[in-house]
Amino acid sequence: MRGNRSAASATPDLSAMAAICWIFAGIVYLLAETASASAFPNYSYGMNYISDLGVPDIETLGDRSIDSPLHALMNLAFLAHGFLFATAAVLMARARSAARASLKEGGSRPPLQEPIIACALGHALGMVLIAVVNGGQHNNELGLGWIHLLGAFLAFFGGHLTAICFGISLLKDRSSHLMRGRILGVISIVFGLIGILGIVMLQGDVRAVPGTLLPDGAWERIGMYAIIAWELAFGIALLARRRLTPLSDSPLTALH
Repeated sequence: MRGNRSAASATPDLSAMAAICWIFAGIVYLLAETASASAFPNYSYGMNYISDLGVPDIETLGDRSIDSPLHALMNLAFLAHGFLFATAAVLMARARSAARASLKEGGSRPPLQEPIIACALGHALGMVLIAVVNGGQHNNELGLGWIHLLGAFLAFFGGHLTAICFGISLLKDRSSHLMRGRILGVISIVFGLIGILGIVMLQGDVRAVPGTLLPDGAWERIGMYAIIAWELAFGIALLARRRLTPLSDSPLTALH
């Protein structure tokens, strides 16, 4: 009984820390991107890639002029976002396990616990690779361009699949009987699918669709902003439910 009380008292703190990490990750990214884009002459959110903001050299890549005075800030934001995102997922996983133990569910592991952590760590690794190996011409000439592309793949799909796995977990958990928890599950899946659509269309718009529907930068931002929107929404929902609902009744605090 004493152990159950300890787990219950720890859960709100863990879930609140996870929420703060997700919210802070989104805010840090958006502020850094806005500042870096403002300092970048003639930067276009539609035509330029996000990673153009992290290239240190003044050069031309394809038909894009690259000049990012705040490239160090953007690369630090990539690193910070990956770290905070993964930290939040691990904290949330611990909160879920503690909450289920406190509710006398035999310490059973919540659905999709390992895939959620794996996807979040994949996102973090991808953000590290993007920051460390920028997408500039110098790295391309050194044969390192594939590392940057691998980082982008991991960052995007790791983030999207984290949201989708959280959503599926909320819907699959048999004890998730509160409607608001299920609504958040559906919203999480929708954000993840929208993000995947953006990245798939980034690759397929020019190749598969007659006429370009959106420029590359727009599709890429649909992919990234889906992650940002999800983590902000999920973090705010966690904090709101922790404040308004007792632990045993909250599907968002314990995700149960």
